[in-house]
Amino acid sequence: MKKLFSIMILTFLLTACSLFINPVSMPENMPDDFDFSIKFGFDKKNEINTYDGTVTKDLIMDGTATATITFIHEEKQNIYDRMKEINITETKKLTPKLTDRTCFQEPHEDDEWKITINGETYKHSISGEYCHPTDDAKELIELRNEIFRMVEGKKAYQDLPEARGGYD
Repeated sequence: MKKLFSIMILTFLLTACSLFINPVSMPENMPDDFDFSIKFGFDKKNEINTYDGTVTKDLIMDGTATATITFIHEEKQNIYDRMKEINITETKKLTPKLTDRTCFQEPHEDDEWKITINGETYKHSISGEYCHPTDDAKELIELRNEIFRMVEGKKAYQDLPEARGGYD
């Protein structure tokens, strides 16, 4: 009985360790259900949402405006490939180590990510309150900026009204 219990404990430990050694990896090919949304900016009022096929722009003093937008297959494939490069499905370190010397800033932007791949949904949140974001946070912000540049080139986004005002 003692031997059986020891084998069960060993099996459990090996299984648990393998989860940390082999994090969830993304499928080689982009699955049909691949979608994402990124809310970002002050109060996360900007949004790129492939679930709904929309983009929302923060107009600051004039609220928000939403347009229908789609990515062609090649664009979506490029986004998927970039997400795969940074393994967006793994747990990310998005908060820096806090010390008595940690720098904070106000106002700040935030990012909220939601990604669906093969029926699984992954979420990441980044607070821009830290003056020195982690490497993982920098990767996600860089990717968001790449995706946003694609959106800015689309006529539907260009037709949205200009923002008025600013954030202090």
